[in-house]
Amino acid sequence: MRLEAGTYSWGSESISRSTRIVAVVYNASNNELVRTNTLVKGAIVQIDATPFRQWYENRYAQTLGKKKRASADEEAKSAATKERSRHLQAKIAARNGEVEPALDDQFGSGRLYAIVTSRPGQSGRCDGYILEGKELDFYIRKIRNKK
Repeated sequence: MRLEAGTYSWGSESISRSTRIVAVVYNASNNELVRTNTLVKGAIVQIDATPFRQWYENRYAQTLGKKKRASADEEAKSAATKERSRHLQAKIAARNGEVEPALDDQFGSGRLYAIVTSRPGQSGRCDGYILEGKELDFYIRKIRNKK
């Protein structure tokens, strides 16, 4: 069975999106599972950040991550400043869209770290949540130590 996508939730923003799974990067039980990209419960995977970035930019009218190309900057600015009614502009201005720096760096690279919470071999689905805060710091440290 090959799983290429799954539904992942972003806890601090209370949303979930279906996104592509890029790779398994850490597993506490066995490095062999990382080498073979085996999906199991509790594995740390990299997922595509695009669905979450698009949602964030639409909701808060702010870009996430650091853009490297000038054309991408222009495209992001045009998306952030597109025509909106005064009522919608006031709603967006009232929203507080703060993302922690470690997560913002991941959005810049286009990949997010997430943990698998479902049991992919049993259910045929690979669902989980995006790592944030102290949990993200912990796993980033573990991944660096493994390399």
